[in-house]
Amino acid sequence: MLAAPEKLLLAAPRGYCAGVDRAVQTVERALELYGAPVYVRKEIVHNKHVVEQLRERGAIFVEQEHEVPEGETVVFSAHGVAPSVHAGAAERGLRTIDATCPLVTKVHVEARKFAAEGHTIVLIGHGGHEEVEGTMGEAPASIVLVETEDDVDRLELADPERVAYISQTTLAVDETAAIIARLRERFPAIVGPRTDDICYATTNRQMAVRQMARECDLVLVIGSRNSSNSNRLVEVARDHGADSYLIDNERQVREQWLEGKRVVGISSGASAPEELVQRLVDFFRARGTDDISEFEVVKEDVRFMLPKEIRRELAARA
Repeated sequence: MLAAPEKLLLAAPRGYCAGVDRAVQTVERALELYGAPVYVRKEIVHNKHVVEQLRERGAIFVEQEHEVPEGETVVFSAHGVAPSVHAGAAERGLRTIDATCPLVTKVHVEARKFAAEGHTIVLIGHGGHEEVEGTMGEAPASIVLVETEDDVDRLELADPERVAYISQTTLAVDETAAIIARLRERFPAIVGPRTDDICYATTNRQMAVRQMARECDLVLVIGSRNSSNSNRLVEVARDHGADSYLIDNERQVREQWLEGKRVVGISSGASAPEELVQRLVDFFRARGTDDISEFEVVKEDVRFMLPKEIRRELAARA
């Protein structure tokens, strides 16, 4: 007999955030308006399933803007890019469509503002992540990166009285709060953004998993390995008492994970489409699990307008 939990809980909210929805729609609309190919710098969002679907429709994913043939259309991903990338695209005469999430743009604006005021900026984030690279590119001479409280302890800054902090939008809420607290201890004069940099969707998905995990034996998070916010959901579930694993789709579920598990929770990262959740639910239904319920913690109603380049083109063709 295949192992089947008695009960499934579906975290709500889960899956697509407004920034991801906007970015994916941007590539889809660009393909409709301009025809294939449309080039995309980096993965538009960190989800293999989404990227593959867009590739099948005619999107070509490249690592850098200089790989795009001169005069072609290129979309910048939801994670944001440094000013040098905009400059490189302009040199090649590329038609650019900026799908940067507005909440990432907010962090870029903060970086420029703090740098202009003469602050050394401490960026809390994960080295090598595209969002971090884009943000650091706004003021490379003024920004230092920290990933942990230990990194904060090792910081030696030229002027401890002129320090500011900003953060990547997809971090673990509790961990980031601890790092900010350590920064305030070391640099009492430090200033920060007026509102939290961790985005509403990251916060809400972690809150839902935190509460749901207490009622689960196992939490499965759908998301790709390079998705920061998806990895954080796994950590949150484990921190609050449940076994937890990150999977791209239902085919990656391992039998040994399910042995002796009565209640299984499901969530998905902000780049994971709902169809992947439904496929996982169907996987358990086929095994005989029929007690399936939503575990709703908060309702989301955030929507972002499409980039101005797309709206302008749609209006011109109306």
